[in-house]
Amino acid sequence: MTESTGRRTALDLVPRSDERYVAKDLKTDQDVRWCPGCGDYAILAAVQGFLPELQLARENLVFVSGIGCSSRFPYYMNTYGLHSIHGRAPAIATGLATARPDLSVWVVTGDGDALSIGGNHLIHALRRNVNITILLFNNRIYGLTKGQYSPTSELGKVTKSTPLGSLDHPFNPVSLALGAEAGFVARTLDSDRKHLTAVLRAAAQHRGTSFVEILQNCNIFNDGAFDAVKDPATRDEATIRLEHGQPIRFGTDAARGVKLTGRGGLEICAGDDPELLVHDAHAPEPAIAFMLSRLGNIDDRPTPIGVFRDVDRPVYDDLVREQIAQATAVNGDGELATLLASGDTWAIN
Repeated sequence: MTESTGRRTALDLVPRSDERYVAKDLKTDQDVRWCPGCGDYAILAAVQGFLPELQLARENLVFVSGIGCSSRFPYYMNTYGLHSIHGRAPAIATGLATARPDLSVWVVTGDGDALSIGGNHLIHALRRNVNITILLFNNRIYGLTKGQYSPTSELGKVTKSTPLGSLDHPFNPVSLALGAEAGFVARTLDSDRKHLTAVLRAAAQHRGTSFVEILQNCNIFNDGAFDAVKDPATRDEATIRLEHGQPIRFGTDAARGVKLTGRGGLEICAGDDPELLVHDAHAPEPAIAFMLSRLGNIDDRPTPIGVFRDVDRPVYDDLVREQIAQATAVNGDGELATLLASGDTWAIN
């Protein structure tokens, strides 16, 4: 249990390992086959560098992926892994986490895999609050199939499949997760190792579904999509770093901030404004977290990163196991033949 809350976290249900291993022990003998310079390399290194902190046996770690560049991830992790079906990784992870509470289950997906063909599977995993950690690599493009627009590509995006510009309004993955009532929602960057690791650590400690959007550069088909929040010359003005319990300030010398408006929205204000908003990641209602997630979508306002929401909700896997235990206590373990012959049955000659 965590000392601060006394509640069980995802890590309390998986055995700790007596084996002490380091990042290189999580590397496989497979050649990493991403394009040189791809942001996926940085994410892989961060995950491999962070996981030994959890002291989990490698056989209790499982990475499940769908289809796409990001979905090669399980091949490069010296743990168990499933390279599954396009868009269906959350569904497969749901079954695995429900049946095997001794496992720490991670989903690796992309903006196309998760938000297009896999959109329904993603939102239902989030609303059910399955005990899994979902890492969504968002590069705003279809990289594996060579550069078509994706569900997160900006309006007017010119690609091979939209030569005159995309007419689709893009998804905001963080807004989507908050709208689906996810208990843990965060955003981070592939190139900021310290911030990425801190967010991964918080996601792993959360019990229930943890959703992390990772802004990831595709230097071949969408290079520079996130330069504003990465370039040292612009990132202070273009990025809002959310910290629980801290006033929301950003910009050079924290000269700017965010506050609530009288109309029930958010606006940019001076960093010393007396009405400056204090970030509360544990607020029961997700309304303000949702408004924060929209900032980067409005008039090129700064993009918030960090943990938007971290609250406890009943966990789907626990509820399923409790229901099975209740049924077993009443009816016994039962037999398959008895179950099949129960209720209305008939014979066909």
